[in-house]
Amino acid sequence: MNLNGTILIVDDEPSICELLVFNLDKAGYHTVEANNGHTALELTRTARPDLIILDVMLPGIDGMEVCRILKGQSHTSGIPIIMLTAKNEEVDKIIGLELGADDYMTKPFSPRELVARVKAVLRRSQKESRQDGQLVLGKLKLNFTSYEVYLGNDKLELTPKEYELLKIFVTNIGRAYTREQLLEKVWGYEYFGDTRTVDVHVRHLRAKLAKHPEVAEGIETVRGVGYRFSEI
Repeated sequence: MNLNGTILIVDDEPSICELLVFNLDKAGYHTVEANNGHTALELTRTARPDLIILDVMLPGIDGMEVCRILKGQSHTSGIPIIMLTAKNEEVDKIIGLELGADDYMTKPFSPRELVARVKAVLRRSQKESRQDGQLVLGKLKLNFTSYEVYLGNDKLELTPKEYELLKIFVTNIGRAYTREQLLEKVWGYEYFGDTRTVDVHVRHLRAKLAKHPEVAEGIETVRGVGYRFSEI
């Protein structure tokens, strides 16, 4: 199970796009493609990517201008961007980073290195988001201040207990919790109810996440123990 998110690839060279799609899909990412700046801006709005791989040399609006536009808008400024170009001049790298790009690679590149950089940039971005009062995990976003949860474009209507369960899971990926531990953390020390209460709430939570099965299936039942949110 992967929750690695959506990557928007912006490049007008079909061979580069094919190479990137193959390697990113293999690494567990969902990919969308644009071959010009105008399409890139539109897909950023509709696909809501978690990261953009952006070529500098594009027809119409070039990559530098696309980067400037995206980083200048509040609703897209937080999307990390890796600039990709055939140029190897220091000035291009400096300009891209000054415009807000998060990383920079030159062609030809190692697909393995690029995937590693994608993972590193996303980890850094998610860590910064969490410090800002929210956590972004693929298509799932929790706002710790407003107690709101979004899955893709949909706002989830969770009960307080469902929200607390989900928060525990996604902030402790890979850690298994017993039902008793979840009762203690979510319901409090004074709660002495049947542990099946946890099962009921987990079932309801999975149902509300079901529109994106890869997210719902992330809440795994650990036989003889309880539950955990699977690692990405």
